[in-house]
Amino acid sequence: MRRFPRLLAAALSAALLGLAASPAASASGPAATPGHDNVVAAPAGAAARAAAAGGGGQPYASYWYPNTILNWDPATDPDARFNRSRVPLRTRVSDPALKANANARAGEGKVAALVSFAPTSNNPSQGSLDPRYYAFGHWQYVDKLVFWGGSAGEGLILAPNPTVIDAAHRNGVKVYGTVFFPPTAYGGQIQWVRDFVQKSGTRYPVADKLAQVARYYGFDGWFINQETAGGDSTLATEMRNTLRYARSLGPVEFMWYDAMTESGAVSWQDALTTANDAFLQEGAQRTSDSMFLDFGWGAAALDSSRTLARSLGRSEYELFAGVDTEANGYNTGVPWSAVFPAGQPHTTSLGLYRPEWTHNSSADRADSYAREARYWDGANGDPSDTTTTSSWKGLAHYVAESSPVTAKPFVTSFDAGQGDFYHSGGTRVSSAGWNNLSLQDVPPTYRWLVQSGGTKLKAAYDFTDAYEGGSALRLTGPLDAVNTVRLYQTRLPVAADTKLSVVLKTPAAGPTHLTAAVSFTDSPTTFTTLDLGSTTTAGWERRTLDLSPYAGRTIAQLGLRTTGTAAAYDIKVGQLAVYDGTVDATPAPGAPTVLGSTDTGTGSTSLRLAWTAPATGDVHHYEVYRRDAGGGRTFLGATPNDSYFVPRLDRAGTETTTTLDVEAVSAEWGRSPAASTTFTWSATTEANLALNRPATASGQCNSSETAAKAVNGSVSGGTTDKWCTTTTDKWLEVDLGAPRALSRFVVKHAAAGGESATWNTRDFRVEVRDSASAAWTTAVTVTGNTAATSTHPVAVTARYVRLVVTRPTQTTDPAARIYEFEAWGS
Repeated sequence: MRRFPRLLAAALSAALLGLAASPAASASGPAATPGHDNVVAAPAGAAARAAAAGGGGQPYASYWYPNTILNWDPATDPDARFNRSRVPLRTRVSDPALKANANARAGEGKVAALVSFAPTSNNPSQGSLDPRYYAFGHWQYVDKLVFWGGSAGEGLILAPNPTVIDAAHRNGVKVYGTVFFPPTAYGGQIQWVRDFVQKSGTRYPVADKLAQVARYYGFDGWFINQETAGGDSTLATEMRNTLRYARSLGPVEFMWYDAMTESGAVSWQDALTTANDAFLQEGAQRTSDSMFLDFGWGAAALDSSRTLARSLGRSEYELFAGVDTEANGYNTGVPWSAVFPAGQPHTTSLGLYRPEWTHNSSADRADSYAREARYWDGANGDPSDTTTTSSWKGLAHYVAESSPVTAKPFVTSFDAGQGDFYHSGGTRVSSAGWNNLSLQDVPPTYRWLVQSGGTKLKAAYDFTDAYEGGSALRLTGPLDAVNTVRLYQTRLPVAADTKLSVVLKTPAAGPTHLTAAVSFTDSPTTFTTLDLGSTTTAGWERRTLDLSPYAGRTIAQLGLRTTGTAAAYDIKVGQLAVYDGTVDATPAPGAPTVLGSTDTGTGSTSLRLAWTAPATGDVHHYEVYRRDAGGGRTFLGATPNDSYFVPRLDRAGTETTTTLDVEAVSAEWGRSPAASTTFTWSATTEANLALNRPATASGQCNSSETAAKAVNGSVSGGTTDKWCTTTTDKWLEVDLGAPRALSRFVVKHAAAGGESATWNTRDFRVEVRDSASAAWTTAVTVTGNTAATSTHPVAVTARYVRLVVTRPTQTTDPAARIYEFEAWGS
């Protein structure tokens, strides 16, 4: 985007922000020249992904160029099945009578958020073992989420990964992928635009693929960002024809970015004008479903945009006035009264560019959550009280909350989609950190809305304990008056057998001072309370409440209310559920199968698993476990999908097989019997013998890009997670500690770490020797490499191994960039 030259200039700081948007984006070291790319035959890393998929390697979110997407087929893409969302888009409600903030308006301006969750390449499909992640939790204010990314050096078309789709759909939010044509200064080529609109008879083949991808992966549309100069009116007309054709394939939506005009020139209007309105509506023809207006708008521009939209028969709320918060977050100056005038209908909708600033600028998880609360709920962390001297009052000040809690069963364990452990039924089944937005429960509608005549209790996510997943709800503070904690706006009809279930925990056995609080649509602000009594232990306990006296009514709000007094009140709520009858389970999934495995280190492997869904039953997600020798189980991960990537399975001692269990968890949180399969360990387990061994090198580009970075086992720590050098002779040496039998070398080049494929090492060799005094012997010679990850089988014995780079890149760039140098053997 324009002033997305801050998006693109932001490319220069992408190593810190986690975005790979152009060659400049991932530059570190010399010769980081924008626009240095050429058209490539396939997305960077495609060969590496295909090789990984042949075993049990990491699947990634999909990305392409216009011509390479034509070859995409889910039947032949080994990652495709891991990129599917299985969560349908939920219906939402927004009752004006229940809005938290008196100033907010319901049913008017919408909010679209353009978010980069990870770089374009190497974006894991199903979460990862890193608990430090942008687990967005304010879906109640967002209507559309654009999965932002794309780059000249990797691919222009980026499909969202399923974790984001799952979480968004569970909250009633539509998700769009991105088609990004960069400015020429950042590698854009007008031929890519012409490739995008190519025609075959009456068909537009790329549009066919966009619709196919969206349908197969289960998301809702595409954001089109065309900023490449050099077009003409004919090309602009064909772009509109392509979008209209794609929309006709349905159901797929398009949001157009205000850059290319009807003349074909790139000329940002900061408004809907006669120069760009045909990209929204052309006569009776609907071209796109909405438009994102560039950042330079003011009151006059939005007023005229509203008038023009209405004259075209379109709603002004299909126009999203852009606000760039990538650099300054809630310190960004915004002419709020132009888009959301006080006491008047909203002028247009709002488009937020890069709200993940709250995460990227934070010091830790607590800081990230505090910043996100400030961004969305306001300075007081209370959506009903947004008073502040700052011009940024929080989105809750303007937009009324929406809720997807419109059907039973409704179950939340207050799982934020990340954690430092994993609990099942209150028992710890894994001590590993993780993130997976597919497992995020619907966050509370109100974050946090506590009403009290005395001291307000503090409500927060607690990451030290959980009933299910990695977090719980915790209420703390001095209890000196009644506190009403409004949690969820709902639309849940009560039947004769409807139950309300609450799982809670107190520090010691005794009174909970807690009641469940329920209001109904016939009097939505009046709460009926149901006492939760006392606990008998200091562990998790369940209370199941009969709602049959309220049959025929519809629940409008779910919350909690405290009574009595306590000097230091502390209670955890691990689950809240509304369901009919008994808790139903589903049949077991069928035929779990190990699709492949890949050694990841001494005594560990990664796996790709698949199974079949049970023929009946409403499955919320599947959980994958390994059986332990002592009779217990260890949680390996979970997904709503019918396939899952296990990032790490550790071998227990010298076991020859490991039993893997897959069980279905129903929408009411009933559990199926386990379906099992067996993984057989190889007789001699290979390992990366270079991992964390002493390493030396000919030099380094800067103090952070040392030889040790090439043997630390990581490629995901940003663009400094590598060894880099510009010395005339370029070599990296590793001491394996003793002569070892080696079976292969693996070299992970620039694109494996998210940098441009043009910086992948072209020519190199691997040398070996048994002792420090012996001569080096060449074991591998490579010329013309283009792959992000290259694998080189050998049959040698050596203590010392050395990578010698003779031509460091595909261009004249002089820097060698090696993310990992692995020596596999036993």
